[in-house]
Amino acid sequence: MARPVVGIIGNPHLINETYEVHGGGSMNSEAIAKVSGCIPLLIPADPSYMSVDELLDVCDGFLLTGGRPNVHPEEYGEAATEAHGAFDRCRDAITLPLVRACVDRGQPFLGICRGFQEVNVAMGGSLYPEIRDLPGRMNHRMPPDGTLEEKFALRHVVTFTEGGPFHKLMGSPKVMTNTLHGQGIKTAGKRIVIDGYAPDGTPEAIYVEGAPGFTMSVQWHPEWKAANDPVSRPLFEAFGEAVRQFAAGRAAPMVRSA
Repeated sequence: MARPVVGIIGNPHLINETYEVHGGGSMNSEAIAKVSGCIPLLIPADPSYMSVDELLDVCDGFLLTGGRPNVHPEEYGEAATEAHGAFDRCRDAITLPLVRACVDRGQPFLGICRGFQEVNVAMGGSLYPEIRDLPGRMNHRMPPDGTLEEKFALRHVVTFTEGGPFHKLMGSPKVMTNTLHGQGIKTAGKRIVIDGYAPDGTPEAIYVEGAPGFTMSVQWHPEWKAANDPVSRPLFEAFGEAVRQFAAGRAAPMVRSA
């Protein structure tokens, strides 16, 4: 049986400040192919190229990746400010309805960083534009200098709800993660369960309550060295298994009544 397909949400980039491309980090594709055991398919997140319905038909699951542009605050009823940074309205137009459709259909997705924030906004939640400006919060942003190893280094503990889905998946109520984000959850969306927090109270792990499919999403970047990381590997393995189950279910022949 062919491996199921995971659509990886891409981001727009400029090469040499002139040539427009849709890009995706190779570590995302590697995690999906080698840990989840699925075919990675990069998606140009622009509604002028495809519809959400077409994506749902082509892909068995979705990886909602991180990205420099942020979800536009109009999507959660707030005005844009300088603190909100850059935006990608085309990606908003694809991912937000895609999340809601996946929740309804039971189609699996895994949200990472911006993808984590998209899941919250899609379900009616809101975001803080800059976590480090809040009293008592740490700076969660990626270090501006250093090697990739230094930028993606483990930086803080995430504590999960005792007996919750993340605790059960990881086999521990506490794990160490990296942190490379500026924004974070302000108010949780409808049915969004915050299942893990950083030491400063920043939400780090969520899922959609009552959803029939895999909806686990994290604020950190588990794609970094996912095959060898004891926190990342079980997350991508569980996601891959959920995608295979969904693909097998919709590939099964229809049972006709007599």
